Amino acid sequence: MKIASLLAAAALISLSSVGVADAAPAPAQNDFLARLNALCGQRFEGRVVTTDAADAKFASERLIMHVRDCSPDEVRIPFAVGEDRSRTWVVTRTDSGLRLKHDHRHEDGTTDVLHWYGGDTANPGTDERQEFPVDGESIALFNANDAGVSTTNVWAMEVHPDRMFAYELRRSNRHFRVEFDLTKPVAE
Repeated sequence: MKIASLLAAAALISLSSVGVADAAPAPAQNDFLARLNALCGQRFEGRVVTTDAADAKFASERLIMHVRDCSPDEVRIPFAVGEDRSRTWVVTRTDSGLRLKHDHRHEDGTTDVLHWYGGDTANPGTDERQEFPVDGESIALFNANDAGVSTTNVWAMEVHPDRMFAYELRRSNRHFRVEFDLTKPVAE
């Protein structure tokens, strides 16, 4: 009986370790985060490349991203739209992939009602592109704040070294994309 119990316990340990290995971030996700880290400390100018009328305000402003506050497990990227510096993209390593959250604040630093929304990767992606489908916490936040249109959001980021960084939002009625030129860092 003891041998059977030991064999069963060994099988459970073996199966649980397989699950842990399968849940780890994919090499492409690790490479993607490393690509973001390689941009740390730099600022880049971007432009809206989609043509949705809802993007006109963004398209008419100077768009600057600043890759900063970098570590092997997290990168913060403030995104300025003209004088509006209320947005920061936060990409974090999780036990099973990557997470994108949006840190939105008012001018005085207090959090916006729509704050800390985003999602986790659902597949390995590539070392150049990661997609982040909206998570349950964000869906609840959107529904509670009359932003139900955002409950199908999928955000994406791309890093093409020495060429381009892109931030993208897609949902059933919207496609928004900003591309930043990595060949021309912008001074402070």
